[in-house]
Amino acid sequence: MALNITRHGATAVLSMDRPSQRNALTMEMREAFDRALREVRDDDTIKAVVLTGSGGHFCAGGDIKSLSQAHAEGRGAFEGRDRIRHIQRWFDMLVDLEKPVICAVDGAAFGAGLSLALCTDYVIAERSATFCAVFARIGYVPDLLGMYLLPRAVGLPRAKELVFTARVCDADEALRLGMVQEVSDNALNRAIEMAARFHAAPTQALGLAKTVMNRSFESTREAVYAQEAMAQALCRDSAFHREAARRFMDKQPALFQWD
Repeated sequence: MALNITRHGATAVLSMDRPSQRNALTMEMREAFDRALREVRDDDTIKAVVLTGSGGHFCAGGDIKSLSQAHAEGRGAFEGRDRIRHIQRWFDMLVDLEKPVICAVDGAAFGAGLSLALCTDYVIAERSATFCAVFARIGYVPDLLGMYLLPRAVGLPRAKELVFTARVCDADEALRLGMVQEVSDNALNRAIEMAARFHAAPTQALGLAKTVMNRSFESTREAVYAQEAMAQALCRDSAFHREAARRFMDKQPALFQWD
Protein backbone atom coordinates (compact mmCIF):
# COMPACT_ATOMS: atom_id res chain seq x y z
CA MET A 1 0.00 0.00 0.00
CA ALA A 2 1.32 3.44 -0.93
CA LEU A 3 -0.83 4.99 1.80
CA ASN A 4 -1.65 3.15 5.00
CA ILE A 5 -4.78 3.94 7.01
CA THR A 6 -4.84 2.95 10.66
CA ARG A 7 -7.34 3.78 13.38
CA HIS A 8 -6.64 5.07 16.87
CA GLY A 9 -10.16 5.22 18.24
CA ALA A 10 -11.93 7.95 16.28
CA THR A 11 -8.67 9.16 14.69
CA ALA A 12 -7.63 8.02 11.21
CA VAL A 13 -3.87 8.07 10.64
CA LEU A 14 -2.88 8.39 6.97
CA SER A 15 0.75 7.40 6.53
CA MET A 16 2.52 7.73 3.19
CA ASP A 17 4.49 4.50 2.80
CA ARG A 18 7.02 4.63 0.00
CA PRO A 19 10.18 5.42 2.02
CA SER A 20 12.47 4.20 -0.78
CA GLN A 21 11.08 7.10 -2.84
CA ARG A 22 10.96 9.43 0.16
CA ASN A 23 7.17 9.20 -0.09
CA ALA A 24 7.08 11.14 -3.36
CA LEU A 25 3.67 11.70 -4.91
CA THR A 26 3.81 8.93 -7.49
CA MET A 27 0.72 8.00 -9.49
CA GLU A 28 0.09 5.14 -7.06
CA MET A 29 0.34 7.53 -4.10
CA ARG A 30 -2.02 10.04 -5.71
CA GLU A 31 -4.64 7.37 -6.43
CA ALA A 32 -4.30 6.06 -2.87
CA PHE A 33 -4.93 9.56 -1.50
CA ASP A 34 -8.03 9.89 -3.67
CA ARG A 35 -9.49 6.65 -2.28
CA ALA A 36 -8.46 7.27 1.33
CA LEU A 37 -9.82 10.80 1.54
CA ARG A 38 -13.20 9.74 0.20
CA GLU A 39 -13.31 7.03 2.85
CA VAL A 40 -12.31 9.41 5.65
CA ARG A 41 -14.70 12.13 4.47
CA ASP A 42 -17.71 9.79 4.38
CA ASP A 43 -17.06 7.92 7.65
CA ASP A 44 -18.90 9.68 10.47
CA THR A 45 -17.06 7.61 13.08
CA ILE A 46 -13.81 9.40 12.18
CA LYS A 47 -13.53 12.62 14.19
CA ALA A 48 -9.95 13.67 13.42
CA VAL A 49 -7.17 12.86 10.96
CA VAL A 50 -3.39 12.64 11.32
CA LEU A 51 -1.26 12.89 8.18
CA THR A 52 2.32 11.65 8.26
CA GLY A 53 5.01 9.76 6.36
CA SER A 54 6.98 6.59 7.06
CA GLY A 55 10.66 5.67 7.17
CA GLY A 56 11.89 9.00 8.50
CA HIS A 57 10.45 10.93 5.54
CA PHE A 58 7.38 13.09 5.16
CA CYS A 59 7.12 13.78 1.42
CA ALA A 60 9.81 14.75 -1.09
CA GLY A 61 7.21 16.26 -3.44
CA GLY A 62 6.48 15.29 -7.01
CA ASP A 63 7.82 12.17 -8.67
CA ILE A 64 10.56 13.71 -10.83
CA LYS A 65 11.45 10.36 -12.40
CA SER A 66 7.96 9.83 -13.83
CA LEU A 67 7.77 13.47 -14.94
CA SER A 68 11.06 13.12 -16.81
CA GLN A 69 9.91 9.87 -18.37
CA ALA A 70 6.68 11.48 -19.56
CA HIS A 71 8.67 14.30 -21.16
CA ALA A 72 11.03 11.83 -22.84
CA GLU A 73 8.05 9.95 -24.27
CA GLY A 74 6.80 13.16 -25.85
CA ARG A 75 3.66 13.57 -23.78
CA GLY A 76 2.29 17.04 -24.34
CA ALA A 77 1.37 20.01 -22.20
CA PHE A 78 -2.32 19.09 -22.09
CA GLU A 79 -1.51 15.71 -20.60
CA GLY A 80 0.61 17.50 -18.02
CA ARG A 81 -2.30 19.78 -17.22
CA ASP A 82 -4.60 16.79 -16.77
CA ARG A 83 -2.09 15.24 -14.37
CA ILE A 84 -2.07 18.40 -12.23
CA ARG A 85 -5.86 18.61 -12.32
CA HIS A 86 -6.15 15.04 -11.05
CA ILE A 87 -3.93 15.90 -8.09
CA GLN A 88 -5.93 19.05 -7.41
CA ARG A 89 -9.17 17.09 -7.09
CA TRP A 90 -8.04 14.92 -4.19
CA PHE A 91 -6.01 17.75 -2.69
CA ASP A 92 -9.18 19.85 -2.51
CA MET A 93 -10.80 17.02 -0.54
CA LEU A 94 -7.98 17.29 2.00
CA VAL A 95 -8.10 21.10 2.17
CA ASP A 96 -11.88 21.12 2.58
CA LEU A 97 -12.21 18.09 4.87
CA GLU A 98 -14.64 19.17 7.59
CA LYS A 99 -12.66 17.44 10.33
CA PRO A 100 -9.49 18.54 12.16
CA VAL A 101 -6.39 17.44 10.23
CA ILE A 102 -3.08 17.37 12.12
CA CYS A 103 0.18 16.89 10.25
CA ALA A 104 3.22 15.17 11.78
CA VAL A 105 6.34 15.97 9.75
CA ASP A 106 9.45 13.85 10.13
CA GLY A 107 12.26 14.35 7.60
CA ALA A 108 11.78 16.41 4.46
CA ALA A 109 8.64 18.29 3.44
CA PHE A 110 9.85 19.52 0.05
CA GLY A 111 7.99 20.95 -2.92
CA ALA A 112 4.48 19.54 -3.10
CA GLY A 113 5.25 17.87 0.23
CA LEU A 114 5.49 21.33 1.76
CA SER A 115 2.08 22.18 0.30
CA LEU A 116 0.73 18.93 1.71
CA ALA A 117 1.79 19.98 5.21
CA LEU A 118 0.64 23.59 4.88
CA CYS A 119 -2.89 22.63 3.81
CA THR A 120 -3.59 20.89 7.13
CA ASP A 121 -4.97 22.59 10.22
CA TYR A 122 -2.03 22.14 12.59
CA VAL A 123 1.54 21.11 11.78
CA ILE A 124 3.79 19.41 14.32
CA ALA A 125 7.41 19.03 13.20
CA GLU A 126 9.99 16.59 14.43
CA ARG A 127 13.14 18.44 15.47
CA SER A 128 14.96 16.88 12.50
CA ALA A 129 12.30 17.99 9.98
CA THR A 130 13.21 20.24 7.06
CA PHE A 131 11.05 22.35 4.76
CA CYS A 132 11.75 23.68 1.28
CA ALA A 133 9.84 25.27 -1.60
CA VAL A 134 12.27 23.48 -3.88
CA PHE A 135 10.60 24.15 -7.24
CA ALA A 136 13.05 26.74 -8.61
CA ARG A 137 15.87 24.18 -8.48
CA ILE A 138 14.24 22.34 -11.39
CA GLY A 139 12.78 25.38 -13.12
CA TYR A 140 9.24 24.92 -11.81
CA VAL A 141 6.80 27.17 -9.99
CA PRO A 142 5.13 26.02 -6.75
CA ASP A 143 2.11 23.81 -7.31
CA LEU A 144 -0.43 21.96 -5.19
CA LEU A 145 -1.58 25.38 -3.93
CA GLY A 146 1.95 26.32 -2.88
CA MET A 147 1.48 29.89 -4.11
CA TYR A 148 -1.77 30.13 -2.16
CA LEU A 149 -0.82 28.42 1.09
CA LEU A 150 2.73 29.65 1.68
CA PRO A 151 1.96 33.43 1.58
CA ARG A 152 -0.89 32.86 4.02
CA ALA A 153 1.40 30.98 6.40
CA VAL A 154 4.45 33.25 6.37
CA GLY A 155 3.38 36.49 4.62
CA LEU A 156 3.91 37.49 1.01
CA PRO A 157 7.46 38.95 1.18
CA ARG A 158 8.84 35.94 3.08
CA ALA A 159 7.01 33.53 0.78
CA LYS A 160 8.66 35.16 -2.23
CA GLU A 161 12.07 34.85 -0.58
CA LEU A 162 11.52 31.15 0.16
CA VAL A 163 10.31 30.45 -3.39
CA PHE A 164 13.00 32.52 -5.13
CA THR A 165 15.88 31.02 -3.13
CA ALA A 166 14.52 27.46 -2.78
CA ARG A 167 16.46 27.29 0.47
CA VAL A 168 15.92 24.77 3.26
CA CYS A 169 14.39 25.74 6.62
CA ASP A 170 14.91 23.63 9.71
CA ALA A 171 12.10 22.97 12.17
CA ASP A 172 12.92 25.88 14.46
CA GLU A 173 12.92 28.40 11.60
CA ALA A 174 9.72 26.91 10.19
CA LEU A 175 8.15 27.46 13.61
CA ARG A 176 9.31 31.08 13.76
CA LEU A 177 8.03 31.76 10.24
CA GLY A 178 4.63 30.18 10.84
CA MET A 179 4.92 27.12 8.60
CA VAL A 180 4.51 24.86 11.63
CA GLN A 181 2.74 25.40 14.93
CA GLU A 182 4.78 23.11 17.16
CA VAL A 183 8.14 21.30 17.31
CA SER A 184 8.29 17.98 19.14
CA ASP A 185 10.67 15.15 19.97
CA ASN A 186 7.98 12.71 18.80
CA ALA A 187 5.74 14.47 16.32
CA LEU A 188 3.57 11.48 15.43
CA ASN A 189 2.74 10.53 19.02
CA ARG A 190 2.03 14.17 19.81
CA ALA A 191 -0.26 14.46 16.76
CA ILE A 192 -2.20 11.30 17.69
CA GLU A 193 -2.51 12.54 21.27
CA MET A 194 -3.82 15.90 20.08
CA ALA A 195 -6.24 14.31 17.61
CA ALA A 196 -7.73 12.18 20.40
CA ARG A 197 -8.83 15.36 22.17
CA PHE A 198 -11.16 16.06 19.24
CA HIS A 199 -13.03 12.77 19.69
CA ALA A 200 -15.57 14.50 21.94
CA ALA A 201 -15.60 17.73 19.92
CA PRO A 202 -18.54 19.10 17.90
CA THR A 203 -17.17 17.82 14.59
CA GLN A 204 -19.86 19.47 12.48
CA ALA A 205 -19.37 22.87 14.11
CA LEU A 206 -15.60 22.68 13.72
CA GLY A 207 -16.06 21.64 10.10
CA LEU A 208 -18.28 24.61 9.36
CA ALA A 209 -15.87 27.01 11.08
CA LYS A 210 -12.99 25.55 9.06
CA THR A 211 -14.90 25.95 5.79
CA VAL A 212 -15.68 29.61 6.46
CA MET A 213 -12.17 30.46 7.68
CA ASN A 214 -10.55 28.71 4.71
CA ARG A 215 -12.36 31.17 2.46
CA SER A 216 -12.14 34.23 4.67
CA PHE A 217 -9.16 35.83 2.88
CA GLU A 218 -11.13 35.94 -0.37
CA SER A 219 -14.44 36.92 1.25
CA THR A 220 -15.92 40.30 2.04
CA ARG A 221 -17.13 41.14 5.52
CA GLU A 222 -20.71 40.83 4.26
CA ALA A 223 -20.02 37.39 2.82
CA VAL A 224 -18.54 36.16 6.10
CA TYR A 225 -21.56 37.52 7.97
CA ALA A 226 -23.84 35.49 5.69
CA GLN A 227 -21.77 32.33 6.04
CA GLU A 228 -21.58 32.82 9.80
CA ALA A 229 -25.36 33.16 10.10
CA MET A 230 -25.95 30.05 8.00
CA ALA A 231 -23.42 28.03 9.99
CA GLN A 232 -24.75 29.16 13.35
CA ALA A 233 -28.32 28.27 12.37
CA LEU A 234 -27.19 24.77 11.44
CA CYS A 235 -25.22 24.37 14.68
CA ARG A 236 -28.17 25.54 16.78
CA ASP A 237 -30.21 22.62 15.46
CA SER A 238 -27.50 20.02 16.05
CA ALA A 239 -27.80 17.21 18.56
CA PHE A 240 -24.45 18.22 20.02
CA HIS A 241 -25.64 21.75 20.81
CA ARG A 242 -28.89 20.55 22.36
CA GLU A 243 -27.06 18.19 24.70
CA ALA A 244 -24.34 20.76 25.48
CA ALA A 245 -26.97 23.39 26.32
CA ARG A 246 -28.85 20.96 28.55
CA ARG A 247 -25.64 20.13 30.42
CA PHE A 248 -24.86 23.82 30.84
CA MET A 249 -28.30 24.55 32.27
CA ASP A 250 -28.07 21.53 34.60
CA LYS A 251 -24.54 22.51 35.69
CA GLN A 252 -23.10 19.23 34.39
CA PRO A 253 -19.60 18.80 32.89
CA ALA A 254 -19.23 20.08 29.34
CA LEU A 255 -19.32 17.65 26.44
CA PHE A 256 -16.15 19.17 24.98
CA GLN A 257 -13.51 20.95 27.00
CA TRP A 258 -9.93 21.25 25.81
CA ASP A 259 -8.24 21.77 29.19
